[in-house]
Amino acid sequence: MDETAQVGSILLVDDDVVIQSVFGEFLKSKGHDFLSACDGENGLRMARRFLPDLIFLDISMPVMDGLEACRLLKADPATRRIPVVMFTASTDRASRIEALKAGADDFVNKPIDGTELLVRVANLLKVKRYQDFLEEHSRILEATVAERTRQLREALLDTVQRLTLAAEFRDEDTYVHVKRISYFTEVLVKAFGISPEEADIMFYASPMHDIGKVGIPDAILLKPGELTGGEREIIKAHTTIGARILSGSDSPYLKSAAKFALYHHERWDGTGYPSGLRGEQIPIEGRILNIIDQYDALRSRRPYKPPLDHETTLRIIEFGDGRTMPGHFDPKVLGTFMANEATIHRIYEEHLEN
Repeated sequence: MDETAQVGSILLVDDDVVIQSVFGEFLKSKGHDFLSACDGENGLRMARRFLPDLIFLDISMPVMDGLEACRLLKADPATRRIPVVMFTASTDRASRIEALKAGADDFVNKPIDGTELLVRVANLLKVKRYQDFLEEHSRILEATVAERTRQLREALLDTVQRLTLAAEFRDEDTYVHVKRISYFTEVLVKAFGISPEEADIMFYASPMHDIGKVGIPDAILLKPGELTGGEREIIKAHTTIGARILSGSDSPYLKSAAKFALYHHERWDGTGYPSGLRGEQIPIEGRILNIIDQYDALRSRRPYKPPLDHETTLRIIEFGDGRTMPGHFDPKVLGTFMANEATIHRIYEEHLEN
């Protein structure tokens, strides 16, 4: 289905009646339900009453500005998962930083470009669908027992894998990639002595580590050539986007998934991202996924590189090649990985195809 076919209820909070009118007519013509409010206080009341799928906020408004409204929306359990888009000027970096601190999920520049608006709306509605879908699956999963729980776990895993596939805009290679990540995680967490209950949670949570790629433009995500410095910075944002999608839930599965998403590119020596954490500052989810994701990436074909065999990949992980270095990995996790490399190899070979 075309992304622009994603429809939902949208609340615009802006004191400019012209923008309200033009914005509303445009979105209604595309099939969206449209609500509007003239200031942050009224916007909050409408958001809590109607629970729209998406909220657009202007920053400068009477009574209550957009930043305060955003903070209150994100503090309220009833509205905190609704994506909030702030109107800013493209050159107003300070306002963007303040909006991020307030919890904004995205930005749209004024004057508004219709094509860009439709793409942003479609992507954010898709993120909201993911959040609702995962939350519902988790609630059902935790409420059921015995055999039903087992069946729902299998359904959840398949759902997670296919949602992650959609998020990454990839083909079936990505589907088997996220399957392998679950099985690799299972091997390491058991060998590492993690409790069976936590190991089970991590098995189902680990495939969601890259779900934040839903927020990365496909022109960058699927680029066949080398990325520019600016493009690399954009793609790094998938860690924080993923954590934002998955955070705020009481589900242990989504709590664990948020850690996998945020920390899987952190490195033991502090050279990773997004926060440059070092050593045991990095949660165990990040330390485990860092090495298995790197193994799978080296083994897999990419638009910019051929796949490597198992032995070559092991040498790179253990001894380094300039880009991947052993200092990137928790030494204990690296040792556990190497002790179980035959099982890791077997899993990879068994899941080359869907």
